[in-house]
Amino acid sequence: MKHRFELILALVFAALFAGFCLWLKPGSALTQSEVDQYIAGFDANWKMPADEKVQFVANMRAWGESDDGKPVYMINLMGYYDQVQQIPGVPPITGTTAQVNDIYEDGAIPRLLALGAYPMVAGEASGVQSPGSVELLGEAGNDNLQRILVVRYPNRRAFFELFSDPDYLEVMPYKFASMNTTLVPTDGTVVVPELRFALGSVLLSSFLLIGWVRSARRRA
Repeated sequence: MKHRFELILALVFAALFAGFCLWLKPGSALTQSEVDQYIAGFDANWKMPADEKVQFVANMRAWGESDDGKPVYMINLMGYYDQVQQIPGVPPITGTTAQVNDIYEDGAIPRLLALGAYPMVAGEASGVQSPGSVELLGEAGNDNLQRILVVRYPNRRAFFELFSDPDYLEVMPYKFASMNTTLVPTDGTVVVPELRFALGSVLLSSFLLIGWVRSARRRA
């Protein structure tokens, strides 16, 4: 067992990689009965302005019924309100809109990770732009674009699960109190990784492979 350590390390790395792939893998498409169950829960439990709630629930139903089980890249186009909005049925929310949104994101991100979702891009917009068409939530022609967030979900089910999580529902009002939000889901037909890391991984793998081959040849 001359190379016992290397073998154990390889098995550990393989297990970690398999677990990571399992965490990110797409799931099965939502069934009609599952969509109905989720929508009933949304209608009963969501605390958000009534007009936005009606439209959001309707759009979520249509989106869920067309589920293909594939990963989703959710583009969040957001603009801070001038002051914090008070949500009916929610205790008064205090702080600046930026502070209130920070509370939301601090509470939401751990729940995203638990569902195999994670933010890919997050940052403040460089200028005022129009987000264009609306898919799930927002107003067409919204020109108050100040913050952008792109989140990868392994499937639509994960998004529905997030909006059904009681812990997430506790922080969700902070989003609607602090920001005007447009959600645009995309299938991510082309997703390019951070090229520096991709190239670094290829070069490191090539270096290790060449070193292993040369070492094997010397021993032979």
